[in-house]
Amino acid sequence: MTIVRWEPLRELSSLQSEMNRLFNTVFDAPAGGGNSGAVLRRWVPAMDLVESGDHFVLRADLPGMSEEDIEIELEDGTLTVSGERKAEHEQRDEGFHRVERSFGAFSRSLTLPKGVDADAVAAKFDRGVLEIRIPKPEERKPRRISIAHGGQQAIEGHEATPAS
Repeated sequence: MTIVRWEPLRELSSLQSEMNRLFNTVFDAPAGGGNSGAVLRRWVPAMDLVESGDHFVLRADLPGMSEEDIEIELEDGTLTVSGERKAEHEQRDEGFHRVERSFGAFSRSLTLPKGVDADAVAAKFDRGVLEIRIPKPEERKPRRISIAHGGQQAIEGHEATPAS
């Protein structure tokens, strides 16, 4: 019998590969439901959310898109970036045609902290990268309540009565 050394990182890598395979099977459905071998992939752009100073900065990679293809909405504390990347290839009836780049409609939503000023949110688009600057809400400071010294105080609308 051979003794094999257990390596936890190898096991973790194996688990990650298995999970990737599982998710690929769920999200990569055959086109038209047939056995044509063509795969439709749902395109989801990569996004980073970074906290810097007094802002949150959301950056999204949107290659091949223009400002007109992108819609940004802020409603009830939820920021939604949506749009559609159109296919750039033409259909051919003969010959082999390979398409690996994903395209189609997408929508990504992000819940913002309470108190964000919606009018101060700003966006810019440069060379395929969308950048949205979201100002942090002002921190609420706790209100200090002092205890009154001396006589009796009325509590919640009840009149204080003197002790007999």
